[in-house]
Amino acid sequence: MTKQRRTFTPEFKREAACLVLDQGYSHTEAARSLGLVESALRRWVNQLQQERGGVTPTSKALTPEQQKIQELEARINRLEREKSILKNRLRGAPRPTGLETLRTTLNSLDSGRWLFGG
Repeated sequence: MTKQRRTFTPEFKREAACLVLDQGYSHTEAARSLGLVESALRRWVNQLQQERGGVTPTSKALTPEQQKIQELEARINRLEREKSILKNRLRGAPRPTGLETLRTTLNSLDSGRWLFGG
């Protein structure tokens, strides 16, 4: 029988790490009281320390500030992809004149209509 992997919210991870960083609990005490393995708690503590130092993590952020940074970076990436699609659109694609035309063009390019004449 396999053991199902537990998942924790970023808020829980942040609060667990705060027990060690802010309230003086040892890693062992905090992990035991929360029913966690110590290695997971150590990872969260290290991540929270880095985030407090201004480093944006590669995994899901724990602090609200870093979460907002990740959301904004994802939005920038999406907008840059859309811009690239429009800039390099295939010959014959209609030039967008408004938001609805933009969506239609992006949907057409995603579905391959311009490539395959569909």
